[in-house]
Amino acid sequence: MTEKLRRIGILTGGGDCPGLNAVIRAVVKTAAYDHGIDVIGIESGYAGLIRDRCRPLATSDASGILARGGTILGTSNKDNPFRVPMREDGKTIYRDLSEEAIRIAKSHGIQALIAVGGDGSLSIAHDLGARGLRVIGVPKTIDNDLDATDVTFGFDSALAVATEAIDRLHTTAQSHQRVMVIEVMGRYAGWIALQAGLAGGADAILIPEIPFHIEKVAESIGERIYGGSSFAIVVVAEGAAPAGGNMSVRDTIADSPDPIRLGGIGNIVAHALEKLLDRETRTTVLGHVQRGGIPTPFDRMLGTRFGAHAVRAAVAGESDVMVRLRGQLVETVPLADAIAKLRRVEPDGDLVRTARSLRTTFGD
Repeated sequence: MTEKLRRIGILTGGGDCPGLNAVIRAVVKTAAYDHGIDVIGIESGYAGLIRDRCRPLATSDASGILARGGTILGTSNKDNPFRVPMREDGKTIYRDLSEEAIRIAKSHGIQALIAVGGDGSLSIAHDLGARGLRVIGVPKTIDNDLDATDVTFGFDSALAVATEAIDRLHTTAQSHQRVMVIEVMGRYAGWIALQAGLAGGADAILIPEIPFHIEKVAESIGERIYGGSSFAIVVVAEGAAPAGGNMSVRDTIADSPDPIRLGGIGNIVAHALEKLLDRETRTTVLGHVQRGGIPTPFDRMLGTRFGAHAVRAAVAGESDVMVRLRGQLVETVPLADAIAKLRRVEPDGDLVRTARSLRTTFGD
């Protein structure tokens, strides 16, 4: 017989994004009102399990946070209980403190952990599940690159920011007869660039899944300009790369779980196009603006549905699963399936074909 659930924990790991507080609110209120379950908030992602930073969350803590960006619990994309850096004899070594993390969780009476995060955070949750901790994953990433769910919360909000930025660039591009290049997030998956570019009427969309030839991009834009248009909009994902080339790496951070820092592809594309087209070209890099601010109504609702369903799954005795959206239904799927591979843009998919039908170039 499954042990009666009396207390659950929740943490938010990885990068922040709009909608995290909607999940926390739904977890706290569903647990308290429907099941009489206490909730323990774990601060700063998995760092809270490593350093014992945990606190009770009352329904009053979940009041007024639905529309707030970020996360009231804090987050971290650096901490992994299976690989904790320590200094010994002047050197950095790594220790597996996962058993200690599980002990800390149990010391607070946590019988099940709801882990909200992307592929990295959910991979850690899956590994903790293999060590005996009951875990329920909630998919979060603005890149929308988690497999096994139709969409992750946070994506719609980032998409809205990117689309609005493109709309604003249209007016200044037209006024000054410029080519405007906008660089958006998207390391390995080009969902933001593709959908924002399509929604914003971009003339070129460059994404990681389709290596580009800058000469072909220039040729397509040149046809537009010399055909009577006075400006052009190019949307570039940060992970886009030229055919036969590499992603643009801004920096490499030693001892980081994700050491590569991308950046600069927007400037590279803009400089090349300015030379090829003999047309003034400017670059805008959205960066972390896409992750901040209030969540859209869609992300508020999706985060709320995910949080409530995660509690129901925990009460039902499920473990090592992730909640997901499939069509209009929220359900669970094994975590192993969710983290098996990234969800990337299909180069021959409907969205790409639609963009091509509108004469948007991908530079291939």
